[in-house]
Amino acid sequence: MDVESHLSHLEQLVAEARPVPLSASVMVNRKEIDELLAALRAALPEELRQARWVLKERDDLVAQGQREAEQLVADAQAEQRRLVSDTEVVRASRREAERIIDEAREQARVLRLEAEDYVDSKLANFEIVLHKTLATVEKGRERLRGRLATDELAEAPDEEDDTGEWGGSAPEQADGGRFYDHESLDEA
Repeated sequence: MDVESHLSHLEQLVAEARPVPLSASVMVNRKEIDELLAALRAALPEELRQARWVLKERDDLVAQGQREAEQLVADAQAEQRRLVSDTEVVRASRREAERIIDEAREQARVLRLEAEDYVDSKLANFEIVLHKTLATVEKGRERLRGRLATDELAEAPDEEDDTGEWGGSAPEQADGGRFYDHESLDEA
């Protein structure tokens, strides 16, 4: 099963759950939900599991590039000291050392940029997967809210109450007139 089918099954369990009297809550079988969540975790895309690995790999690549750059600089400095015996040799060695240092810096910069591009592409793929998953969860929650709202409208009485108003005399709340018990407020 894929993530969407697990989410659909979860929505079905919630939709078919017995309501708690005088509450917006429902009773669900904990074992069923736990099993479904475990299956959902197992069905998550591999990119989620690889995200940490990608970040560690990036850090390792940057550290390796830094070590290589330091080794190149150390090699250049050692070469420069060896060539100090003659003035012309000294000038040539300085030029060569600077070239090697610049080359080492450039190689380190290129290696760092490649590592960052690699990590960025992996994180972009990861972000796309997360957005799709989040959109699926939001759609499921909207469907659930729509069902609850439809159920509340269907249960509202159509007769006049003692005050001469239609729909009963439930206390008005700041959230649009719906009355919640303490459990619903805790969940929000």
